[in-house]
Amino acid sequence: MHENTTIRDAQSEVHAWITKYGVRYFSELTNMAILTEEVGEVARIIARKYGDQSAKAGESDSDLDDELADVLWVIICLANQTGVDLTEAFVKNMAKKTERDQLRHLNNDKLFA
Repeated sequence: MHENTTIRDAQSEVHAWITKYGVRYFSELTNMAILTEEVGEVARIIARKYGDQSAKAGESDSDLDDELADVLWVIICLANQTGVDLTEAFVKNMAKKTERDQLRHLNNDKLFA
């Protein structure tokens, strides 16, 4: 993988890694639990770095990039094993958000306070 990797490339790369090194995908339910765990690790870092919590002894907030990548990995695994093309899904989702919210946030006075 390289810095110009597309979402579709990432899905292919994860699948190749799983089949070569991972034996098989974990079940969808296991991957959902792992995703929850990984999001929790991101939340812990964010709470300590940007929120009001202080870090515990030995904790580091320098791993945010790695933890976000872990979240992405599991999302890609779930997409692969459920047949979701994330590129196509993302394009559709952006169109939906643009259609639905093109004025919503611009007209939200709370965002300009």
